[in-house]
Amino acid sequence: MAELQHIQELLQTGIATEGSLLIVKKIHDKLVDEVEKRLIPRSEAALIIGPSGIPGSSVDVDRVIPNSFKVRQIAEGADIVLDNESYNTVNIKPLKYGLGIRITREMLEDGKWNLLEKNISAAAKRLAEKETELVITQLDSAATTNTGGAAYTISDLTTQMQDVEDEDYTPTTLLIGNEVLNDLRNIDTFTEADKLGSREMLETGFVGTIYGLNVMRFSTNAAPSTTYAKYAYVYDKREAYYIVEKRPVTVERFMLPSNDMSAATVTQRIAVKIIRTASVSKTTTT
Repeated sequence: MAELQHIQELLQTGIATEGSLLIVKKIHDKLVDEVEKRLIPRSEAALIIGPSGIPGSSVDVDRVIPNSFKVRQIAEGADIVLDNESYNTVNIKPLKYGLGIRITREMLEDGKWNLLEKNISAAAKRLAEKETELVITQLDSAATTNTGGAAYTISDLTTQMQDVEDEDYTPTTLLIGNEVLNDLRNIDTFTEADKLGSREMLETGFVGTIYGLNVMRFSTNAAPSTTYAKYAYVYDKREAYYIVEKRPVTVERFMLPSNDMSAATVTQRIAVKIIRTASVSKTTTT
């Protein structure tokens, strides 16, 4: 009897393989994917130049230099002063970004999901995130950079709007990191319904329009670094930056017989370039 009791106790409290075999397990048949990041849509670009607009490896954009052509008062009988507009050119050259994927035949045969297709899809997401990083990096070239305090304020916002308006541009967008969004949520003007005129912030945690600006948030994990959570950009999207894409996101599949692998490359040739630095104002918080 003692020996039987010992065996029964082992089956109930056994460890490692013996114990786990007694437990019925269900492996979930759906892969839990990562969450989508907040990215900057292409509709924010002043112009998108596609492959057909780039016959070579780069494209030149000619610009008028603002306020370079002026009217002058002329005295009676004096020579009329000659003047003309000034121009300059910016060259935009797309660079190649991408990554390679290698999946063994055994993994394709034995895996619960099509690992090659899943990784190709993930690579396309990474390229979209890279585009957002490139846009933010270019916005860092803003003609005006203001240093705010510990929190972003209404005064910071209106100063940025004035920076853009002083150069005769019309601010259209407020692009912010997560810490700046948190600061906005703590400003009663945007929280109290009687001041904002709606319950938008209370109900959604976000105000889509402030002073006529379209408010957009970007993911910290898609920015060049985590410090960008403290940054805010106000710009005129009709003038600020161009996107030049020589090669859209392209997937090329191939086999590696010597390694018994299926493979793919996912690439893109793209560049983002700020065109009018004065149409952008940047504020950093501490």
